[in-house]
This record gives sequence, structure tokens and C-alpha cells, in this order.
Amino acid sequence: MVQRSGHQKKNFSRYGKIQDDPFVEDFNMNLARPHSKSVRLNGLATCLRLEEVYWGILATIADANSCSVNAVLSYVDREVHLRHGGVKNFSGLIRVVCVAHLLKAEPTVLSPA
Repeated sequence: MVQRSGHQKKNFSRYGKIQDDPFVEDFNMNLARPHSKSVRLNGLATCLRLEEVYWGILATIADANSCSVNAVLSYVDREVHLRHGGVKNFSGLIRVVCVAHLLKAEPTVLSPA
């Protein structure tokens, strides 16, 4: 611990140094803001709450497939039901789908935690 003017400052060296700062200089905190949208999943109206960054990635996926974001979401919903019998956390699945889409452009080795 380092003492300064009667206040204690924690020594974070035990956590290691961050070599690659995840916050880029012009990081936009609005991308982390959650946003709810009404969507239709295979005809069923529902509400999906995702951070802005994921809505942007979904729009990119939709553009690449010449379809709407609703069509992409319906496809994922249908496929997860057919292949795995459904999922408890659909918004979590969509986040993972978005990250996996981005990783296709920059392949890395992924392993389950």
C-alpha cells in the first residue's frame, strides 16, 4: 500500500499490467447503452433488449444477407429451436452470434471456459 496525504492507494500490480487497453481513445459509451426494440420472431411479437453495438452488428448481418434485422432474428430463433430445442437466454445468444460473426473476419481459436 502506498500512503498519500492520509489516503491509501491500492497497489494493483498483483493483477498484472494491461498491455492492450480495451478502451480506444475515441470509445463511444453510447454503444454500451441498452436499447429495447419490438421484433417479430417467426410471427410472434416480442421485445428484445440489446446494447446499441449489437443492433449495429445485426444490421450489418442483415445487409449482407439482403434482408431485415427481424428476418435475421427469426432465422436464429428458428435454427436454435430446430438444432438445440430452444435457448433460455435469447438475447445472450444474439450477442454471441454477433461476436461470432465478427470473429469470422478475424479467425481466432475459441475454447469454452
